[in-house]
Amino acid sequence: MTTATATAPTSVSAGAPRRGVISRITDKIGGGGVQVIMVLLGLFWLVPTFGLLIVSLRTVQVNGSEGWWTIFTKPAELTISSYKNLLSSGFSASFWNTILITVPTTVLVIGIAAMAAYAFAWMEFRGRDTAFLIVVGLLIVPIQIALIPVASFYGGVGIFGTIPGVVLFHVAFGLPFAIFLLRNFFIGIPSSLLEAARMDGASEWKIFASVVFPLGKPAIASLGIFQFLWVWNDMLIALVFANTENQPMTKYLQSQMRQFGSNMDILSSGAFLSLIIPLVLFFAFQRYFVQGMMAGSVK
Repeated sequence: MTTATATAPTSVSAGAPRRGVISRITDKIGGGGVQVIMVLLGLFWLVPTFGLLIVSLRTVQVNGSEGWWTIFTKPAELTISSYKNLLSSGFSASFWNTILITVPTTVLVIGIAAMAAYAFAWMEFRGRDTAFLIVVGLLIVPIQIALIPVASFYGGVGIFGTIPGVVLFHVAFGLPFAIFLLRNFFIGIPSSLLEAARMDGASEWKIFASVVFPLGKPAIASLGIFQFLWVWNDMLIALVFANTENQPMTKYLQSQMRQFGSNMDILSSGAFLSLIIPLVLFFAFQRYFVQGMMAGSVK
């Protein structure tokens, strides 16, 4: 006697994670379609920058009567007179002041933070963990609460309104994040490399300069880009600690806002010129920047 056994149908998709709407749309569109969409989104994101460029290449009268998009039918309206007026004003001095503030700040932050990060990661000394916790705690200290005390201190020592005073303030508030970032990167370097260097008789300075610093280039490049952009685009510290003779571009352009209706040519061309150096820096170190962002994601 045979017995028929009924088997309940088993769902193939049982236990499989449900896919989201975005992932299903991506599969239907395909890789090429996604790339086209990303290119279109990138171009759409660049529309304000392109509009700023067109405004900077037209006169105040034309910008006041027409939108920048009319340039496609009236290309003869383009002129470089705005840039001539800008360079003949005080913008040139503020541009060099910005470089004199940004470059030393970035170099000092990277140099000091790299050495401190190496000490926190690979050197044994009393109070190391406590000191590192204090550095991490300084990350949450807002800049605003230090403006008045530091301004009073600068006035006492005679550096208020000077470029060194602005640089020192940026360095002081840039170091906690820089040390935290580089220390977390340096601690991921294989200890066998450092031990091999010590067995060969290398000093701590030699190990830092020959082993740790070259291996930390991706993180250092990322830190350099972030620090450069923070200082280059800063206006709060410049408004407080820089006087008219030492003002960077941000403070100069802010002062031009008082006559917004009559000097749109200076504002637009100055704002566009302020974008050039950060863009050149980013594209020059793009490879290291991507490596630094991906550092630690793959073990």
